[in-house]
Formats: sequence, structure tokens, C-alpha cells
Amino acid sequence: MPEPGLSHLKVLELCNLVSGPYCTKLLADLGAEVTKIEPPGIGDEARRRGPFQEDIPHPERSGLYLYLNTNKLGITLDVRTSSGRSILRELIEQTDIFVEDNPPLVMEELGLTYEGLKEVNPSLVMTSITPFGQTGPYRDYKAYELNSFHGGGEGYLLPMQSPNLDREPVKGGGLVGDCICGLSASLATLAAAYRMVATGVGQHVDVSKQDVLMTMVGLDIAMFANNGIRRNRSRWPVLMSKPMRCRDGHIMISVLSDREWGDLVEFMGNPSWAKDERFNTWLERHIYSDAINPHVGEWLQQYKKEEIFHQLQAEAIAAAPVNTAEEVVKSPQLEHRGFFAEIDHPKAGKLKYPTASYKFSRTPWRVERAAPLLGQHNEFVYCEQLGYNRQDLVRMRESGVI
Repeated sequence: MPEPGLSHLKVLELCNLVSGPYCTKLLADLGAEVTKIEPPGIGDEARRRGPFQEDIPHPERSGLYLYLNTNKLGITLDVRTSSGRSILRELIEQTDIFVEDNPPLVMEELGLTYEGLKEVNPSLVMTSITPFGQTGPYRDYKAYELNSFHGGGEGYLLPMQSPNLDREPVKGGGLVGDCICGLSASLATLAAAYRMVATGVGQHVDVSKQDVLMTMVGLDIAMFANNGIRRNRSRWPVLMSKPMRCRDGHIMISVLSDREWGDLVEFMGNPSWAKDERFNTWLERHIYSDAINPHVGEWLQQYKKEEIFHQLQAEAIAAAPVNTAEEVVKSPQLEHRGFFAEIDHPKAGKLKYPTASYKFSRTPWRVERAAPLLGQHNEFVYCEQLGYNRQDLVRMRESGVI
């Protein structure tokens, strides 16, 4: 089988929870050899986050950790000790990419800044992922995904999807904000790595989560900066203000043009309420969308969402069912593309995992290994790659370095 696209790259990860591990997971899925560093004894905080199998907390059975760390090697190392930092520099000598998500002040106090590490490895690409970046008055502020999401303006703008524009801000579901930041960081890291391979010169990639999330709402932020409009709904089409309920769930319908509106009205049987003069133009229908939506919602009650979805699509009216997690997992399209793969983990057993959102014709995605147990690859990395012997490992373990 052909080697994956990034099989020539070695990546070292000193990250916790989501953004950094997701960044390196994407690189590992593309074939890079990623070695994850975790604190001895406790490991990544993601190990203590759910969901857990059977709702029983266990550091080796966190669904969050298992997903974010497939295809990685895992070692333990306490970089707060002088011995740990010395070993880290040895690892850096053999590394192409170093990804970390620690506070800038902590990395400075540990002597692990890019300026110091590039002396060990001049071609090193170092990616630092922090809530607010390496510079500025907020650089030392701490933040969780909740803070970052709202710091980027996403939460304030989400109510644009609601008929009530004055409702309180909301956060996106799950950890979507941190995943977006990890995705952006992986793209920037690959660009720096491409240049490094071509020139032999590394660089520091400074990723601010706030900056990343700002780019996701760039148009809305620019509108406020230029004309003071907040939560502007004038660009949102009628019937797209919220999911609409059917007999067995919800559906989203988008009517952007007069043609679509006419087709929808005809499909509904030309009801008398649709002849209201307020609904003659796109702008008027938009202004009076609150008068339209209840009628459409009542009409939808006679249909199941999959049934009406296909009927509307056949009429060239944009519509999409709002799928549950169960419906996504059982999707025949995802099954056909092999999107979910079964991975066998020594502690968690066989579970289904999402794979990749892309398909390569020559270098397909594949599972190299399940997420590592805490310190699972200490002997391989320290002995086979760095040249330590087993007695060294015993001494390092006894002193708390690994």
C-alpha cells in the first residue's frame, strides 16, 4: 500500500484537551508520525472528560480522548523538571513540527520558547495554539472553549438563526469552536511545513483561537465595524430562521427567489394566505416572514421529514432534514463512503470512529493505531529512538520524569 502523504514528517505534541490534539490528529491521519506527550500519572485532561462507556469514568475509555488521539504514539514526560526539559530538547532535535497549547508565560518560564528551541533545531516548525495569541494585552489570559467561542463573536451572532433577535447569546454545540481552531492550526502548520521542506528553514506559527473564530464570522464583524449593524437579519432568507417541525422531526427550508416561492406556494396547493399582498416580493416576504412561517409550519405537520425533503428537492426547492446523531451514524451515504471505521482499543474495545472528510486516490486514510494508553510508547520512543536503556527508564520513572 502507498505511503500516506505526510509519512516523511515527525510531529511532537505537548497539548491538552481539544484544539492542539485535533490539530495533530489531522496530521497523524495524513500519515505524519505524531508523538503525544502527557504528564506522568494524570495524562491529558481529555481522559477525564466524557462521554465514557456505560457512563463509568475511566482514563482509558473517554470517547473524547479516544477520538482525538487515534494514529498517535503516546509517551509520558514531566517538562516541569530539568531532566524532562532536557529530554524534550532531545526529541526536538528529531522533530519537524512541534505543536503546543500552553500559556506563553509558562513556555517562557520553562525555557521552551521558539527562539530557544530553534537553536536546537533550526528547521523546526513550532505551532503555538492559545486563546488570544502570543502578543497583546490578553495573551496571558486563561480560557476554556466557552470563553474562546464567545471571544470570537460566534455566540452573539448565533441568535440570527432565531426569530427572536433579542434572545441571549448561545454557544455552539459540543466542542465545535475548539475543533475549528485545531483545523485552522493544522492548515497553517502544513503551510509552514511545506516551506520548511522546500527551504530547510522553520518558523513559529502563532494561532489565536479568538482570531480563528473571528474569521468564521468575518462578514458580520465587518458590517458592524463599517456601519454599526448588529445581528443583521436582512440577508437571511425567509423560512431559514429556524428548523421547522414535521411529524417526526425538523426540516430546514430555504426560499431565496421568486421562482422558489412560487413553486413552494404551488406545491402547498396555492393556499389563500399566500395571496397576501405583503408577500409579493422577496423583500416583503422577508420583512413579514413571521407571518409566513406559522402557515408553513402547520402545513408541514402532515409530512415526515424524509418524505417532504425528497418532494421539495424534486421541485427544486432547497430543503434539508435536521438529522439526529443516530440518523447520521446510520446514513447510507456515509456507510457507502466508509466514513465510520471500527478501531480496537486494548481498554475500550471495538468502537466506531469517524475517519476523514476526504478521499485520496493514491494515499488513502487508514488506521495505524488506536489512541495510546498513558505512556504506552515510552520504551519505543526513549529506547529505540533516543537510545536510552531500560534501566534509564526505571530511574526516570522512579524520579517522576516519565
